[in-house]
Amino acid sequence: MEYLALIVCFVAAIVITPFVKKLAITIGAVDQPNDRKVHKKIMPRLGGLAIIGSFLFGFMLFLPTTIEAWPILVGGLIITVTGIIDDLKELSAKTKLAGQLLAAGVTVAGGVQIEFITLPYGQIIEFGYFAVPLTILWIVGVTNAINLIDGLDGLAAGVSSIALLTISGMAVVMGSPLIALLGFILLGSTLGFLLYNFYPAKIFMGDTGALFLGYMISVLSVMGSFKNVALFSLIVPIIILGIPLLDTLFAIIRRVIQKKPLSSPDKLHLHHCLINLGFSHRQTVMLIYALSGYFSMAAIIFTRATLWGSSLVIITLLITIELIVEVTGLIGDNYRPILKLIDNNKAKK
Repeated sequence: MEYLALIVCFVAAIVITPFVKKLAITIGAVDQPNDRKVHKKIMPRLGGLAIIGSFLFGFMLFLPTTIEAWPILVGGLIITVTGIIDDLKELSAKTKLAGQLLAAGVTVAGGVQIEFITLPYGQIIEFGYFAVPLTILWIVGVTNAINLIDGLDGLAAGVSSIALLTISGMAVVMGSPLIALLGFILLGSTLGFLLYNFYPAKIFMGDTGALFLGYMISVLSVMGSFKNVALFSLIVPIIILGIPLLDTLFAIIRRVIQKKPLSSPDKLHLHHCLINLGFSHRQTVMLIYALSGYFSMAAIIFTRATLWGSSLVIITLLITIELIVEVTGLIGDNYRPILKLIDNNKAKK
């Protein structure tokens, strides 16, 4: 069932996307080039509607009577409306956040909550009343992380596809059929759109698509597929979404250091930094795909490892993150403690 849903939604997205492109051009939903953006020509940017349309088609075809999934759909529709209005009229950061909070609130009220985390040797920490704000924070955080990484052709769609493949595959293994089916429906929709969105893109997903993908991935990742993991269950989705979450975290750190508003844009996101290092547009996208795949594989190994093995995975990832930050200059060009130490040791020899 899951694989059939993936194929059907993949084909549906391929069919729908050209019509969405024509609609975007007709109503003037286009992305104008500027100093902060990489593209140099006007691009239609309502492409997320193709992903959402294909997803809804798959939802109605394969999950028409699943009551458990309806709060997710309602929240998804709220986030979709927010994205469409933003693509048409450029909403303020506060208004966009309000839409995200409303979508998250509806979803949490419908029963999707991070109720507990599991620790080594089976201990469980219950969040109680903190489950609601923690889940809302997670949904809004991941939603914005995917939105912020949407800066190059095919980047957000590809990174989302890798995350969805990992989440859906783990859901199959762990016996969570609803999550697996929803994940594969969205994965097929995203991959079909990616055929038009990969470099050189013919259409952008816009905030309509980026917000919807971020919202759906955040919800699927906490719906229960990792509650059977015996080691630090909340860490698994964090690792899977490592690249967009890290990009967002360091964007926040930069703006705090520079005393700028958190919503202020800049050209120091991971993809900008890699291009500044001399990588081409396509190479940058493929490199971030590879890093996302690396983090997803680490998450899978983490779920299968012993306590010592999982600790080794975390240490390896932390070292990787530090090196990424230093090499790319995510925080700043002068932050290079490990690289300076290596250079000093070489100089002494």
